[in-house]
Formats: sequence, C-alpha cells, structure tokens
Amino acid sequence: MTIYDIAKKAGVSASTVSRVINDKPGVGEATKERIRRLLEEYNYSPNEAARGLVTQSSKIVGILIEDIRIAHHTESAYIIEQEMTKRGYTCITLSTGITPEKKAEYIKILEQRRVEGAILIGSMFGTLEVEKSIKEHLADIPIVLVNGSLDLPNVRGILVAEKQGVEECVDLLVKRGRRNLAFAVDSITPSNNSKILGFKNGLEKHGLRNGERFVFYAADDDTAPEHTIERGRQATEEIIMKCPEVNGIIYSIDLLAVGGLQVCHEKGIAVPGQIAVIGIDNTLYGKICTPKLTTLDNKLVEVCQNASRILLEALEGKDTPHGMKIFTDIIQRESS
Repeated sequence: MTIYDIAKKAGVSASTVSRVINDKPGVGEATKERIRRLLEEYNYSPNEAARGLVTQSSKIVGILIEDIRIAHHTESAYIIEQEMTKRGYTCITLSTGITPEKKAEYIKILEQRRVEGAILIGSMFGTLEVEKSIKEHLADIPIVLVNGSLDLPNVRGILVAEKQGVEECVDLLVKRGRRNLAFAVDSITPSNNSKILGFKNGLEKHGLRNGERFVFYAADDDTAPEHTIERGRQATEEIIMKCPEVNGIIYSIDLLAVGGLQVCHEKGIAVPGQIAVIGIDNTLYGKICTPKLTTLDNKLVEVCQNASRILLEALEGKDTPHGMKIFTDIIQRESS
C-alpha cells in the first residue's frame, strides 16, 4: 500500500496524505481523520528512503565501537540506539577494530551512509587519524565522543573522571591496610593512561613507593573477551612472581580482574584475605565471578544517555556543551 493508494481511497491528493503523515497544517479535521483511519486500517508505513530524498534528511545516526564482542561497548551501543529510536532515528552500529587507521576508514564509511550525526564510543577514538578523517568527511555534522575529546568545532566530548576514581580506589585499599599495590592494564589508550595517572597519584598521596614499577602491562592485539581474561591471568602471574609482597591489585577493566581472580584461586591465594582486588567498568562479569568483584562504576547508562541527549539537541540546532564530565562511584563487593 503506497501513499498514492491511500490518497485514492481517501479521495484526496498524495500531498494531502503526506501532510497528515508529517503532521503539517492545512488539512481539515474531517479529512485528516479519514486519512488516519485508512493509514491505520492498511498498516501504512512510510518509505523512509523516499522521504529522505524529499527532505534531504536520512534520519540515520552512526555508532562506532572498537569491538562488538566487548560487552561494555555493546551495551553502550544498545542504550544509545534505544534513545535515538525514540526520536525517530535509525542507528548504524559498526565495529572498527583496534587500529587508528581502520577507525579513520570507518569515519569515511559513515559519510557514505549519509549519517546526520555520530557517536564514537571509547577514548581510543581520540586519535590524530580519527580527527583528520572527521575534518575530511564529517566536518558538517554533530559528533559526540564518549569518554574522550577532540578539538574540533563539531565534536562534543563526555569525559568520565576515571583518574579521580582510581585514586579513590587506592584510598579505599590503603584505608583497609593495603599499602603494597599494583595496577594491571590491558591496552594503551587515553582512558587507561588517565587510570594509571590516578593510581600513581594515589600512591604519592599516601607516601607510598614509586608507582611506575608497579604498573603491569598485558597488551594484545586481540580484544576478544577470552583473550582479555588470559591477559589478566598473565599480568597477575607476573605481579605475584616479581612482587610477592603485593596485597592489593587494581585492574583497568573487570575482565582482566576475572583472570586475576582465577589465578589467585588456583594458587590458593585468599581474596581479599591476602590480596584485595578491584576492577573497573561495573560489568556483569564482576557480579557473576567468585568472589564478587569490587569495581569502579564509570556510569555507563548515564554517560550514554547524556551522549544521546547532546547529539539530539545538536541535531535540533540547539546550543550544547562541548565538554561534560561524569563522576564515578566505587561498588564495594566481596573482593576487597
């Protein structure tokens, strides 16, 4: 059933039906009601592609994430998609891979799909390659970068105060008598660099040893969850071997901590009796592991809802802040 079929049955022009569908003035109430009944009776659904040709509006928003297998990023995309759909937008979610060059290529793909706006999820999009690609391909549309920033007029950034949050994790462990601390990190990103700085600041604040020696890197090109757990195992093995006095470990993400808990269990190391463990992200993994994981909640839902709101307001031509900061909370469970 097309708009022309509806118009014929209603005895009006197609443009009159279009005005009713788009809630435009200029149609009498009786005619409007007759058309609405026919639209409902025949379950009419407007062709968005055809509408876009007329209005020059695609009503499409792009969402870029690094790896769709990472639950934290997938959940972020879901929250954003739900918010955008409520306002009549369709979302394209793309998984870019880890290299800056591939991320830059996906910016070009969004241009080819005629998106009206975009949300980039994760600090790893805050690179020179992505910045250059946005300038070349998406300079005229609003973009929101989740947990990052780019110095471009059309890019809004939402930063999570993870440096302060990790510093507060150090405070918590020190308060509980843990003064031999280590930090395990899975990749080098602006977000993780901020976490490392928070760890070092926390040690310095409490007069503890030089933090650089007690940061352990477990980087890998494969971001699949099972590989992340294995990297957490490897980092924990290294910490225990090189620094047997360590009695508290903070992991840059929950999945790394899950690997750490496995190692502690296998070696008979009591958690939190001998080693207290804290993760970051407040994911489902921390709720289902044993013991349940203490974690830094970086407010996923709040961040994604704000990203959606800011993008929608920008699409409507409203003034929006170019920067926003969201503060974290520590969710205390059994591992600390």
